[in-house]
Amino acid sequence: MRHKGAIYGGGLSILILFLAVANLLFGSVDIPPGDVVRILLGEDAGRETWRFIVWESRFPQCVTALLCGASLSASGLMLQTVFNNPLADSSILGISSGASLGVALVMLAGGGTLATGVFSLSGFATVVVGAFVGAVGVLGIILLLSTVIKNNVMLLIAGIMIGYVASSLISLLNFFSSAEGVRSYTIWGLGNFGGVSLAQLPAFALTSVAGLLVALLLIKPLNALLLGPRYAENLGVNIRRVRNLLLAATGILTAVTTAFCGPVSFIGLAVPHVARLLLGTSNHNLLMPVTLLVGGAVALLCNLLCLLPGEHGLIPLNAVTPILGAPVIIYVIVNQRKIQYFN
Repeated sequence: MRHKGAIYGGGLSILILFLAVANLLFGSVDIPPGDVVRILLGEDAGRETWRFIVWESRFPQCVTALLCGASLSASGLMLQTVFNNPLADSSILGISSGASLGVALVMLAGGGTLATGVFSLSGFATVVVGAFVGAVGVLGIILLLSTVIKNNVMLLIAGIMIGYVASSLISLLNFFSSAEGVRSYTIWGLGNFGGVSLAQLPAFALTSVAGLLVALLLIKPLNALLLGPRYAENLGVNIRRVRNLLLAATGILTAVTTAFCGPVSFIGLAVPHVARLLLGTSNHNLLMPVTLLVGGAVALLCNLLCLLPGEHGLIPLNAVTPILGAPVIIYVIVNQRKIQYFN
């Protein structure tokens, strides 16, 4: 099994490298591949605008897609394991809805401005702050409820209800908002890996990598949870602490990703199933690393597909991800009796 994991890991790494190069070479502006290589090596290129496009747009977008795909996939895998539910992801717990509500409050109620007695923000910064505060706020509610609700299924249902409440508030804000506000919010909701600039990339990458490291450190407890809560407790696993760590890591990864890229759909839900089907196991020692690699590859592929119109524009990200993710989920639903996920 380890040999199989190494083969898939190596193959996926090569695929990610190929997709990353493709993301750097192709875009809405036609730049010769030789000039792209020279720009990345720090040499003089044909035009200064090409240098700006490569470093300020394509490179951050490529890294963002890779980290976003890995983050959402890790979140989906952890939630599916802890709730013993193959259809669980961050949107089920209401974390994505909380981020969307935060953005709706900024765009629709605040007029795109976030102001307090200490500071004032406007533009894209308000969207990031609104999404992050909304996601972390819902995460705080979930963690508070987790101290009272001991049953994972009941906690999952509570998260779904929180998501419904957030969606209801968003609908009310849309109803009373201006046409321009609704349009701006709708565009944000379509998703986009181009929301992270080169200056913001270090902070985004550092936060994402920290969350992914926590996910990797939780591999052993996740394997114990596959045996059931009672067996895990007999093995010395503190169920409440592990669950809170999982929720915190998932919340941070989802909050950062949604804040910068919008509510990206299906990646966190579908990718863990793709990794399980490839490996034929639920052992997280192999499953977690392969899930991260598959998530990064899928996100890079989705970003590449969004560039297909070329100079005519970009396809919205959430118009592409369901095309790749929905067939996987349908396959899982149809074959759920044949596929043994949590054993």
